[in-house]
Amino acid sequence: MYLTDGPANANHTYILAHGAGAPMTSPMLTTIAQTLAGGGIRVVRFEFPYMEKKKKGPPDRQPVLLDTWRRVIDEQGGGPAVFIGGTSMGGRMASMIADEVGARALVCFSYPWHPPGKPEQPRTAHLERLRTPALILQGTRDPFGSPEEVASYKLSPSIRVSWLEGGDHSLRRRVSEAAELARAFIVSV
Repeated sequence: MYLTDGPANANHTYILAHGAGAPMTSPMLTTIAQTLAGGGIRVVRFEFPYMEKKKKGPPDRQPVLLDTWRRVIDEQGGGPAVFIGGTSMGGRMASMIADEVGARALVCFSYPWHPPGKPEQPRTAHLERLRTPALILQGTRDPFGSPEEVASYKLSPSIRVSWLEGGDHSLRRRVSEAAELARAFIVSV
């Protein structure tokens, strides 16, 4: 099942995935989708199988998450036709297949650079060689990665990180600003 915002004949389609704990109808995703749609971008939201089933507990395992991404991208016209990304886990999974599917670009909100309180466990190895143009929108107070921690990572030159002052992992009070930055990036690629 998809939830679509924006014009059906838009020049840009962005597939937006949820994070580990909130559905595609969460306030954060709704704000992002409505802001992008208001800027003429078609936004397609979906849920991973565990969330579709309203199953309590941990997310699906990584192979299921990645296969779900591949299926959704195929159903929406294929990688070269779409921008992909999402919040937290959904964005991380998109970043892992962006090059493989040939996505136009990647836009992640609140990337989970490492588990909270465990900066010694970075989730960045694949980001060192990412070829897809990417924008990561991150709050300066996000426990999944501080500006200082992220500055120490070796990241591909295709990645731009934009910091939102005072934003936490949910980008509270900064979601609309993050979505506007995403809109500007998408239309510039």
